[in-house]
Amino acid sequence: MLRGALDVEHTAQGLLPHRLPAWARKQFPDENLAMTEAKPAGVRLVFRTGATVVELDTLPTKRVYEGVPPLPDGRYDLLVDGRLMGRATASGGNVQTVDMTAQSVVTRPGPAGTVRFDALPAGVKDVEIWLPHNEITELIALRTDAPVEAAPDHGRRVWLHHGSSLSHGSNAECPTETWPALVAARAGVELINLGFGGNALLDPFTARAMRDTPADLISVKIGINVVNSDVMRLRAFGPAVHGFLDTLREGHPSTPLLVVSSVLCPVQEDTPGPLAPDFSAGRLRFRAVGDPAERAAGRLTLNVIRDELHRITAQRATDDPNLHYLDGRSLYGEADFAELPLPDGVHPDAAGHRRIGERFAELAFGAGGPFAVAAD
Repeated sequence: MLRGALDVEHTAQGLLPHRLPAWARKQFPDENLAMTEAKPAGVRLVFRTGATVVELDTLPTKRVYEGVPPLPDGRYDLLVDGRLMGRATASGGNVQTVDMTAQSVVTRPGPAGTVRFDALPAGVKDVEIWLPHNEITELIALRTDAPVEAAPDHGRRVWLHHGSSLSHGSNAECPTETWPALVAARAGVELINLGFGGNALLDPFTARAMRDTPADLISVKIGINVVNSDVMRLRAFGPAVHGFLDTLREGHPSTPLLVVSSVLCPVQEDTPGPLAPDFSAGRLRFRAVGDPAERAAGRLTLNVIRDELHRITAQRATDDPNLHYLDGRSLYGEADFAELPLPDGVHPDAAGHRRIGERFAELAFGAGGPFAVAAD
């Protein structure tokens, strides 16, 4: 009944979905990715039932950032036969307090909570409960007033996507309103979202996990995290991209594969990372602290990365006709920034997610796009 997760951990209280397998989690370099991959972006419970009441007991883990107003509780979206029928939040839960300046995290344990959906339509139907994209969520119990069974396979294509916090869903209000979820609904595909906030870093274990995951369509969004974490220079970046794509092709030799560069982000277009939090205006914003003059020495910016991705994909496409490139500025560019500015300088808001989702659906899944359904 659990879709969109690559693994499930049995905990003392229930089940914890993971978006990377156990063997990959042993290779994590820091705790941040461990917390990020366990946030169930795109993960949902899917079942068929005649129930009119559904309750789900969960233990959420909520995050609080020092110096930043508390985030709203994560939302649970319930869909009936693909249509949104209800939203709810879970009370209680663990609380992680993050100090971004000191790079420290303190966790305070809390109680489990319950989300309840009632007055659902009578009759047998397919039900989906999308878990919060921004809260680690342990599943403890599912209760209904009628039996449940596995939902049938509707034959939808599986879309496997990897990206950064934007793909993860940063600043989206609900799990079905992240831009990948919006695209999946519009295109009628099954989503596996491997968007990891701050951790789209061309990690080999992520490539191997994607290699081993069945998929009909694959996209990889590369750029912003490599720049804002300042983890490599141009000399290392090109071979890392080749290695990542080589690994994907080991498991998916002819699957349509779309490489997407970063959307417009003015603070990093021509200024190298790292990125630092800035609270000087009384709210969280980000600023790049690198020296633009060091681009000549191989420091990376978004424009440098876009040029390199375009070069690499063009080179490889001569032998790989199913490899494609999409400039992220076609999803969100200068005109979009003027209309829908980035609230913290890096991440779009809910309207930005909708704009990016509409554009990606059109450019990737629309007529002539790399993910378009082939004509009979």
